[in-house]
Amino acid sequence: MTPDSLFAVSGPIALAGWLALAAGIVFDRPFLRDRVAGLLIPLLLSAAYTVLILIFWWTADGGFGSLAEVQTLFTQGWVALAGWVHYLAYDLFIGAFVSRQIMERKLSRLFLVPILPLTFLFGPIGFLLAQGLLLTRIGDAS
Repeated sequence: MTPDSLFAVSGPIALAGWLALAAGIVFDRPFLRDRVAGLLIPLLLSAAYTVLILIFWWTADGGFGSLAEVQTLFTQGWVALAGWVHYLAYDLFIGAFVSRQIMERKLSRLFLVPILPLTFLFGPIGFLLAQGLLLTRIGDAS
């Protein structure tokens, strides 16, 4: 097993979560949105991340004390894979979280059209956009 082989598996697992999230939204199935996309798959990815960190963190060069140390840290395949899995888990979790927030507020699901791709590609931007929407109450029925 190599970092590349696990990388090749991690993407489709995350994609399955995003597809479950989309199906949960389109077909109004909270189980898919909240449990599969919002919990089960992020937990699976988080467990993989934990194993990678427990095994490979201690022998890795670099650290978090400076940008140069972070760059060094992520030049190592197993640690870079752990970082990638971290992104996959949290972006999916945030996507499900903001979807749940928007749907519970009874806002139009159309708001999720720009938010979810931005969350998928650039997690904090999608989160920021969703929270801005919720704070300004745009589209709120009340």
